[in-house]
Amino acid sequence: RGSEGELLSALGNLVSNAVRYTPDGGRIAIRMTYTDGHSVFSVSDTGLGIAPEHIPRLTERFYRVDRSRSRDTGGTGLGLAIVKHVLSRHHADLRVTSEVGRGSTFRIVFPVDRSGYEPESAQPMPQLGDAPRHAA
Repeated sequence: RGSEGELLSALGNLVSNAVRYTPDGGRIAIRMTYTDGHSVFSVSDTGLGIAPEHIPRLTERFYRVDRSRSRDTGGTGLGLAIVKHVLSRHHADLRVTSEVGRGSTFRIVFPVDRSGYEPESAQPMPQLGDAPRHAA
């Protein structure tokens, strides 16, 4: 059991970030899969991407990859910190893979049986279809 509102906020943050950092004509894919005893929610995009040295710090409060880019796109630097907090309350794990200039994938891994929760134990999930991003 968990808080539906908190989880929707966390999922929505990942989707919102993908929309914010993916240029017009890019692609965003949102998936929910079940793999090896885990439910996995993922958001993949063909956005700006994140350099490897920034990934470990993404969930720190107020951490910004690029402060000048942040002024252009908005945000407070709290979104992923909140996501991390919500996921820890729900025994879930956030995984991030990214390549500068190619995009990012953010995965939330939920163990089905939380009594045996072991972070970092999920296998990579298969890639499925995706949809184009259009200007709003």
